[in-house]
Amino acid sequence: MNALILVDVQNDFLPGGALAVPDGDAVIPVVNRVQAAFPLIVATQDWHPPNHGSFAANHTGKKMFEQIELNGLPQTLWPLHCVQNTKGAELASALDQSRIAKILQKGTDPGIDSYSGFFDNGHRKSTGLGEWLKEKGVTDVFVCGLATDYCVKFTALDALQFGFRTTLVEDACRGVNLRPNDVKNVIMEMKHAGARITNSPELMNQ
Repeated sequence: MNALILVDVQNDFLPGGALAVPDGDAVIPVVNRVQAAFPLIVATQDWHPPNHGSFAANHTGKKMFEQIELNGLPQTLWPLHCVQNTKGAELASALDQSRIAKILQKGTDPGIDSYSGFFDNGHRKSTGLGEWLKEKGVTDVFVCGLATDYCVKFTALDALQFGFRTTLVEDACRGVNLRPNDVKNVIMEMKHAGARITNSPELMNQ
């Protein structure tokens, strides 16, 4: 069975949000359209406590986007975003949520970040998503959302590790591109890891 994973389509990642992905709102109409092609839809939601270690504001003298080590792992320092129970953490109001079977919250442990919908960044703890999809009989996952070069990338790579046939819906994603060509490079990385790349017109015509 096929499942669609909607990654972090949240207010703080949209234009005007605390960590806006350029053109991030453009994914919403595409995501809403492709949902019709799937029997099962799941969404991930960044859900950080205010004291999260990935926030630059929680490290005296550190600036946003600096690199530090957090509990033995490399960590980019981000602006405050997707703080639990804030407007910014809510799924976008324009996102069709009527068929989302499960919303899985991640990044809840202040000591470790969690880009992937499947594991924290150290692969120390599973979120339960992989196990839940297996229980539902899912064999193929299609990944889209925000942002291509972070949470979408790591969700897709972990889906492959879990043994799912994995496809990136490229036109239903947007990236941060902290460095030029980040998005282009991570799409190549996903392909080399075994992911297929498609786009919404091809998906809807299958």
